[in-house]
Amino acid sequence: MWLGYAFLSALSAAAVAIFGKLGLKSVDATLATTIRSVIMAGFLVLTSLALKKFNGFSFGALTSREWIFIVFSGVAGALSWLFYFLAIQKGVTTQVVAIDRLSVIFVIILAALFLGEALSLKVMLGGLLLVAGALLIAL
Repeated sequence: MWLGYAFLSALSAAAVAIFGKLGLKSVDATLATTIRSVIMAGFLVLTSLALKKFNGFSFGALTSREWIFIVFSGVAGALSWLFYFLAIQKGVTTQVVAIDRLSVIFVIILAALFLGEALSLKVMLGGLLLVAGALLIAL
């Protein structure tokens, strides 16, 4: 099941790049990111309501640790979107996306350091191939 969601995520991310580039013709990237974020928030609230995700939920049920990491994740996501829109507005979309996908390399390193995930030979080789592919596309 996770693999299907991952492919849908990749397809959606590709649509973000194309629609974003088309939408940034005469709009400031920061403003476009803000508008996009408001639309996303509204869409996700409506989706959560439709799926009854708020039923029985209490914001007070989250621990302070959970709140901190959810807030950090939100800020990191906002920064990612802001830099992404600035980059695709000024650069070649395929090159920007190739470099952006190097986030996988950062996840491999940070997951090993902070989550204790395995840093196997297979993962390291795959990471090297991702770097090579991104550089091949971007340079």
